[in-house]
Amino acid sequence: MMTSRTLTAIPLHPQFVFDDSALDEMSRLFDGDWVWQEFLTRFGERSGTPHRIRVRQFSHDPGRRALVSYVAEWPPDEFIPDEQFSFEIRRDWDMSVYRYPEDPYLPGLVEAASVESALKLVNRHVLAVPARRVRVDMVRYRPGNRAVLRHRFGRFGFYVRVMRPSALEPFPKAARLVQRSGFVAPRIAGCWEAGGVVWLSEIPGRNLRRYIRRDKRPPAETLLDGLEALWDVPLGTEGTSPFNLERAYRRAKGAFRKALVSDGNARSILGAAVRSLDPFVRSWEPTHTAHNDFYDDQMLILPDGRIALVDFEEAGPGDPLLDVGNFLAHLRWVSHFGREREAAAKSAYHEIFRGAALERMGWDGQDLAMREAVCLFRVCTNAIRHPRTDWRDRLEEGLTLVNEILE
Repeated sequence: MMTSRTLTAIPLHPQFVFDDSALDEMSRLFDGDWVWQEFLTRFGERSGTPHRIRVRQFSHDPGRRALVSYVAEWPPDEFIPDEQFSFEIRRDWDMSVYRYPEDPYLPGLVEAASVESALKLVNRHVLAVPARRVRVDMVRYRPGNRAVLRHRFGRFGFYVRVMRPSALEPFPKAARLVQRSGFVAPRIAGCWEAGGVVWLSEIPGRNLRRYIRRDKRPPAETLLDGLEALWDVPLGTEGTSPFNLERAYRRAKGAFRKALVSDGNARSILGAAVRSLDPFVRSWEPTHTAHNDFYDDQMLILPDGRIALVDFEEAGPGDPLLDVGNFLAHLRWVSHFGREREAAAKSAYHEIFRGAALERMGWDGQDLAMREAVCLFRVCTNAIRHPRTDWRDRLEEGLTLVNEILE
């Protein structure tokens, strides 16, 4: 049998390259053969060779750090499970390589993701479960940052959020804020502080993003009812940290400048956007309690029509217009880049929700447009974080949309 150290070239999908002169090994992160051989050096031989290595996620702090998450995929007829792993390089540091569920930043992930240990964790930190086995599903994973799992015990279960232990302390505070909103919110069922793991009650419902994608339109007033109740919570309640718009904006701007260093036309489009956005970001301050990361994929629609808000860790001092602007920005991104039917549904709901918010709140349309633009500017990082072969074109188109909003 051939071993994994075959001379067969392993393609990287998608094919693209980012350069960073401060990070010596940056270009190698996009060489499929080098990536796989380095993986084997760290973790040992595998029988068979993956037919491709897919870039799952890319995170880049120019001049300082880059993290690429990969999935090694084998031909279906070989029945070999995919291998998910990450390479991280930092300036003046040795390269780190780790594979799911091992993650040096998420100490509780290995046990929470293991069928053998998950049941013990639930019995220890949540409640005694009569079941002998637990089903563990990965819902979402962002290497080095957080993971969302599902622990199922027959007909009931929990969602499990795994985070850096330092992020655990403010989480219950954000949860209490959202519980005072007009949304249904999951209950914290248990917590493992040392591991950075929280169990949340499972809420039955349909993902709102997929619901809108099918051209079904939840009443905009239902969403605004929930938001307005959250905005009415006195500023400073629970002592959560204010949303740092300037930091988030600065990171996106730095990434774009580095990515587009050799593209004069795209840099001109970027320049036009930042000339308008820079003064706003510098002057922006929190005014109300807000969600601070409000968009359709954060919510579920329940059978009775109520809306559940299941992601809320950013809740705290913020800006109501920014909440609505972020929701609109995500709809606009998909309405431009999504498939035809999905794009039409998102575009239609964008207009419905924008009109309802302006009418209800009495806001100035230009003020909301500025918030939508700065949020869409940040959403444009999707072109880099989830790269495709045409990532540069997508980024340029996204920044063009930002400028169109600002006109």
